[in-house]
Amino acid sequence: MSTLARPNHIGRKISRIRELRDMKQEALAQALGTNQQAISIIENSETIDEEKLIEVAKALGVTAEAIKNFSEENMINYFNTFHDSDFSNSQGAFSQNQHCSFNPLDKVVELYERLVQVEKDKIEYLENILKGK
Repeated sequence: MSTLARPNHIGRKISRIRELRDMKQEALAQALGTNQQAISIIENSETIDEEKLIEVAKALGVTAEAIKNFSEENMINYFNTFHDSDFSNSQGAFSQNQHCSFNPLDKVVELYERLVQVEKDKIEYLENILKGK
């Protein structure tokens, strides 16, 4: 069934956004100061008044417009575009997502220096024990 043939069921959109945010009905209910049954009623409603929509949107961390314009196809397109743009910037299939925000060699040197310091501390400790005997 195409998107054009589906009614603009705002409750289903709210439900899907809530699920994508990994939020249970109980958590949304708590954020809105209501109970789980009220959220179930909202999610089964084809329409919702604007004030309630704004409250729900705020609790979900999105805008009311985002709920109104939400569609699974838009989400798929968004994530595909995000992935495609990341892939086009890579040097090949195996180097995808290999973007370091630090110099790996610096980390190796840092770890080596820490290891050397631990060994120096160990030697000092053992020398102190030997002097005590």
